[in-house]
Amino acid sequence: MKKMLALAIIGAFAVAVSPAFAADAPAANPQQERMKACNAKAEGKKGDERKAFMSACLSGKDAPPAKMTQQEKMTACNATAEGKKGDERKAFMSACLSGKDAPPAKMTQQEKMTACNAKAEGKAGDERKAFMSTCLKG
Repeated sequence: MKKMLALAIIGAFAVAVSPAFAADAPAANPQQERMKACNAKAEGKKGDERKAFMSACLSGKDAPPAKMTQQEKMTACNATAEGKKGDERKAFMSACLSGKDAPPAKMTQQEKMTACNAKAEGKAGDERKAFMSTCLKG
């Protein structure tokens, strides 16, 4: 009976003391917390893509954008090129698919006329005529 009482007292003491020891356990440091969070976000990534993601994530930067497949580029460029036709569309698609900025769109004759008229304000007679001629040509 004394043994049972002694085991009960030791068991009660162990239960009472264990939360105190648990509170003294060192908390995970910020780097460990960041590693856990980044590992969770990197789920499904493999190889170089995962390495690049983890490096960026752990350093606190955003992950580098995933590379687009050619099919994804084509879809995105087609959506952006809506309304363009002929040579203008070809030039835009070529630039878009290669990752370069699209060449500036050419102005229509009416857009040129509007822009040149605005710039020619204050000019009159032969001066205006000469200015408009050169402005509309180039």
